Amino acid sequence: MSKVLVIAEHLDGKLNAATAKAVSAALALKPDSIDITVLASEPAAVAAQAAQIAGVARVLTVSNAANAHAIGQVLAPQIAKLAAGYTHVFGPSTTFGKDLMPCVAALLGTAQVSDVMSVEGSHTFKRPIYAGNAIITVEAPADHVVVATIRSASWPEAAQGGSAAIEAVAVEATLPSHTRFVSLAAGKSDRPDLQSARRVVSGGRGVGSEENFQVIYAFADKLGAAVGASRAAVDAGYCPNEMQVGQTGKIIAPELYVAIGISGAIQHLTGIKDAGTIVAINKDAEAPIFEIADIGLVGDLFKILPELQTELA
Repeated sequence: MSKVLVIAEHLDGKLNAATAKAVSAALALKPDSIDITVLASEPAAVAAQAAQIAGVARVLTVSNAANAHAIGQVLAPQIAKLAAGYTHVFGPSTTFGKDLMPCVAALLGTAQVSDVMSVEGSHTFKRPIYAGNAIITVEAPADHVVVATIRSASWPEAAQGGSAAIEAVAVEATLPSHTRFVSLAAGKSDRPDLQSARRVVSGGRGVGSEENFQVIYAFADKLGAAVGASRAAVDAGYCPNEMQVGQTGKIIAPELYVAIGISGAIQHLTGIKDAGTIVAINKDAEAPIFEIADIGLVGDLFKILPELQTELA
């Protein structure tokens, strides 16, 4: 008998798509029930969105002013209390989940299973290692709660159309005083969110400068796409680090990924392996990116992009 508790990720009253992907992983277990918990200062709006995910039995809301900001050390003690009676606790393998779930695992006295990309059994999972170059099968102890992060790029969003019951629950947990929210520094953009966008255009070192990176933004806007970057472009100061795609950045799986001026180092390829269609534009015909690209264009990006934009117009 398995019961799964999925931790909802949300921001500004909107449920992150990674939550529905974690539900997909939970469904693969064929559990007796799946519940989602929403921890927030005012969880009603997010809970209503979570209740529409198919396969979810209940949405448990924990209303607390301390939950206004997603701080792992604050949320974890509450989740550890909620976990009583559950066999599995799943969270997304996003920045939110990577911060939170290890704290939950520690409080529950178990080891975390990270980046689950496949469910082989109730306690057996597959996950990538060595920057995605190998896949390992791991087995969690059967006598402990399974705490896992779900690799969002490997799972589809669970369907909509659910009508889960929403229940407010009270959690008596001692919250830490040594960790508190001070401020949030975040980039603002009208473009789609990089983590969940269906189309992504990324630029690399080959773009040449921060000023030249404007051509990437312009092309992305033509496609209605999010904008990403290679680590080389971020390190060179062409764009902020929240745009970085790769092993030390964001792992994404858009339907369309356009890599412009990106050579294709393994660190970057790790972040895009699950993309649907990969288009590469690079003047170096021997660039590693062409080995995985579905469509490759060899040439000067500053000549190719204007021509593509003309065609799109």
